Amino acid sequence: MGFLSGKRAFIVGVASDRSIAWGIAQAMHREGAELAFSYVNDKMRERVETLAASIGSRVTVPLDVTDDGQIDAAFARLQQEWGSLDILVHAVAFAPREGVAGSFVENTSREVFRIAHDVSSYSLTALARGAAPLMAGRAGAVLTLSYLGAVRSIPSYNVMGLAKASLEANVRFLAADLGPRGIRVNGISAGPIKTLAAAGIAGFRKMLNRVAEVAPLRRNVTQEDVGNAAAFLCSELAAGITGEILYVDAGFSTVGMSFPDREPA
Repeated sequence: MGFLSGKRAFIVGVASDRSIAWGIAQAMHREGAELAFSYVNDKMRERVETLAASIGSRVTVPLDVTDDGQIDAAFARLQQEWGSLDILVHAVAFAPREGVAGSFVENTSREVFRIAHDVSSYSLTALARGAAPLMAGRAGAVLTLSYLGAVRSIPSYNVMGLAKASLEANVRFLAADLGPRGIRVNGISAGPIKTLAAAGIAGFRKMLNRVAEVAPLRRNVTQEDVGNAAAFLCSELAAGITGEILYVDAGFSTVGMSFPDREPA
């Protein structure tokens, strides 16, 4: 039996088999959790349903996180199917393309700012509100995904850095508010991984190369690395952890200065 045996998890944000959310789903499935998935639109429906079926999941629901009606409908469906919920995984982030390229000042319009924060941060609050009643009387866990750009300036990450900073504050406030109900809220700040979302960030290949060059482990992290950490944080093994952002980035965030290995001492 895995350490998530008997748990039910709703995973929001699977876009492909290369997404971090899918790595989390695979780890949780391996550890015995029963899973449900969302898809953002009809274009994504078949892809998500195929992935869900591959690990024995029969529950998939439409969910655009900017639509409160769809959020309500999704949790009503989970209530109907399961009656309760143990884990919510929020793996949703978006900014218009112009917001993650070029000059931060020139490209961050009011509308770009609003969209990035609505989709990438507020949606965690909205989903937690929907999940909380289903977690009543259970040891619930909510997990989201952040990035180093929340606390450091990263080339071209721009408005997404501000949205992720908001998301990390969101984790802390949700943890304080939901803790008395027995619900823990944490985040993972993952190192760069080749995903569909990352493909939209200018210079992403350079980021991958830089991390692999200077991170203490001298490599980039994988879906499996993040998935394993996520499964742990949402399990009773992490029962005393809430309001935290766990870095899963091969140690890159701990490095203040480095010299290329090829340079002489």
